[in-house]
Amino acid sequence: MSVLKKVVVSPRRRALAALIAASVPMSAVHAQAATDQPTVVVTGVRHAQTVDDSLASVTVIDRSAIEKSPAVDLLSLLGQQAGVDISRTGGAGQSSTVFLRGSNSNHTLVLIDGVRVASSTQGVFDFAHLPLDQIERIEIVRGPRAAFWGSDAIGGVIQIFTRKPERLAVRAHVGSYGEHGGSVSLGTGDDTLGVTLGHDRLRGFSATNPAAFNFNRDNDGYRNTNFSLRGKTTLGTQTLGYTALYTDANVDFDQGATHARNGSAGVTLSGDLGDGWSHVLGIGHAREDLDTPEFDQRLASRRASLDWLLMHDIGTTGKLTTGVNWQHEQGSSISAFGGTQFDNSRTNAAGFVGYSGRFGSQLLDVAGRYDHNSQFGSAVTGSAAWGWQIGQATRLRLSWGQGFRAPNFNELYSPGFGGTPGVPNSGFFAGFAGLQPERSQSYEAGLTWVPAGGHTFDVSLWHTRVHDLVEFDGPVFFDAINIDRAAIDGAEISYRYTAGHWSAGAAATIQHARNQETGLDLLRRPRRKLDADLRYDFGNGVDIAIDGLIASTRQDFGPISLSSYGLLNLAAGWDCHPGWRLETRLGNLFDEHYELAHGYNTPGRNVQFNLIWKPGS
Repeated sequence: MSVLKKVVVSPRRRALAALIAASVPMSAVHAQAATDQPTVVVTGVRHAQTVDDSLASVTVIDRSAIEKSPAVDLLSLLGQQAGVDISRTGGAGQSSTVFLRGSNSNHTLVLIDGVRVASSTQGVFDFAHLPLDQIERIEIVRGPRAAFWGSDAIGGVIQIFTRKPERLAVRAHVGSYGEHGGSVSLGTGDDTLGVTLGHDRLRGFSATNPAAFNFNRDNDGYRNTNFSLRGKTTLGTQTLGYTALYTDANVDFDQGATHARNGSAGVTLSGDLGDGWSHVLGIGHAREDLDTPEFDQRLASRRASLDWLLMHDIGTTGKLTTGVNWQHEQGSSISAFGGTQFDNSRTNAAGFVGYSGRFGSQLLDVAGRYDHNSQFGSAVTGSAAWGWQIGQATRLRLSWGQGFRAPNFNELYSPGFGGTPGVPNSGFFAGFAGLQPERSQSYEAGLTWVPAGGHTFDVSLWHTRVHDLVEFDGPVFFDAINIDRAAIDGAEISYRYTAGHWSAGAAATIQHARNQETGLDLLRRPRRKLDADLRYDFGNGVDIAIDGLIASTRQDFGPISLSSYGLLNLAAGWDCHPGWRLETRLGNLFDEHYELAHGYNTPGRNVQFNLIWKPGS
C-alpha cells in the first residue's frame, strides 16, 4: 500500500480527501472571464518583471490573499504553498523551520524588504515571530538564486514585504487557547509614511507530549509586541525609501522561557539615471537576540549590508543588471557560568552581472557572481534559464543554477551541550571550525499551459545535488561534519482557476530528499504533499475560503517516522457595515492529531474571530 493510500484510510481522512478533490471541479462550473492585471515580482532576477516573463517557479501572496486565507499565522500560510514544508516544536512562537523544495532550512534565503534576516549564529530566520498583520506581500522563488543573491539561496528565496501605509486601520482578534490581540496602522495613505503597531498574547497549550524527554503537562504561552515603519520621499529624480521592523517575543517552554528580539531596517535610494539607466542603492541592518536563562545561553546576531544595483534597458527586449554587495556579520554565544563560548565576525564582498532578454518567442536569463568571504575564500556561481513561448497558451522552460552556503557560527564554533568553551568537539552537537562551505547544482524543466477561461496548469521537475552538506552526525558526539552529498529530486504539479467570483487550485508536490551516503531521508520532509484551496466572493460583502492539506509520512531523528496527516481549514468574511469587517477562521476542522516534530504537539480544532475597522473604506 502506498503512502498516499495510508493517508486516507480513516472515514475522517476520506472526507477530507473528498473535500480537497472537490474544490477544483466545483469551481469550473462557474467559469467567468478573468480580469486580473499581470503580477509583478522583483525577487527572481533583482528587477521588476511579470510572473509571465519569469523563468523561475514563483508564488506571490498579496495582502488580499493573506486577509482571506484561513491561515492564522505565517507558518501555516507558507505550509499551504507548493514545494514548501514546515516543522515546529509546539504551538505559537515555538521554534520553527521551513524547507523549500526538500532542501535544508538554512538553504532558503529569507529577505524582509530586501534585507537578509537569517541569524548568523543559527543560520535560519524564525518565521514564528512575524505576525501576518505586519505583512503586505510575500514572494517565493523556488530553485537556486545564488548567482543573484549569493550564499544560502540553494533551495530558493522567500522575500517578505512589510505593510504599506494606511490612513487608519484597527484590527482586533480573539481565539482558542486564550488568544487575544490586535494591531493599529496609521499613515498618510499615499506611501509617504506609515506605521503599524501590534500585540498578541496566547495562553497556549503544552508544547510537548509524553514522547518528549522534557515533557511537562502545562500550557506554554506566547507574547509578541511588534512594530513596523515604512515610507518614502522624492529627492529630485530619485526616491528615498525606508523600512523598519521589530518584534519582541516571549516564548514559554517546558523548562522555562526564551526572550526573542528580532529587528531589520533598510534605506534605499533609487531612480532613473538617464538613457535607459537606473539604479538602487541600499543599506541594511538585521539583528537577533535570544536569551534563554534556563539553558544559560544568550545568542546575538548582527549583520550590516550595502548593495548597489545598476540596470540598463537594452532596446525594448532586454535588461542588463549589475550589482555589488558588501556585508559584515557577527555572532556570539555567552553563558553566565562558562563565559563567552564564541564571538566571531566575517565579511563578504561580491559582484554579479545578469541579463534578461526576449527574442521573439524565446526568453533568456543568465547570471554570474563572484563572492569573496574573509573566512572561506572565493566562490563563483552561475545560472542560466531558457524559455520558449509556444503559441499564446504554452511555455516550456529549462534552467540550471549553482548555489553555495557558508556554515553559520554555531556550526563552526559552538562547544555543544556539556562542552567546554574553546575546546573543539567537547560536547554533544558541537561545531567544527574546519567545515567547508556547501555547494550545489540544480536542474529544472517546466511546462506552463494557460488555456482560455481562467485556467493555468504548471508542471516543474527538479534535480538538485548538494556537496559537503553540513550535518550534526559526527561519530562520537554528533558534532558537525561535512557529508559527501545530499540528493533531492522532485516534481510539482499545480492547477489554478481564477475567474469572476471564483478562485480555486491544487498543487501536488512529490520529492525525495536523502543523504546519498546513508540512503536515509532528510528529516521532517514528506515525500508527497497535496494542497488545495477554494475561494468564493459572493459580491455582497461576504466571502468564504477553504484550504486543505494532506502530507505523507516523514522521517524524524533515529528510527522514528512521523505519521501522515490531513488538515482542513475554513474562513469567512463579512463587510458588515461601511468601514467594518468581521472574519472567522476555523482551523483543523476534523480535530486531527498530528506531529510536525516527534514529541511536540500541534493545535487541535481551533477558532479565531477578527474585527477590522478602516474608516472611509
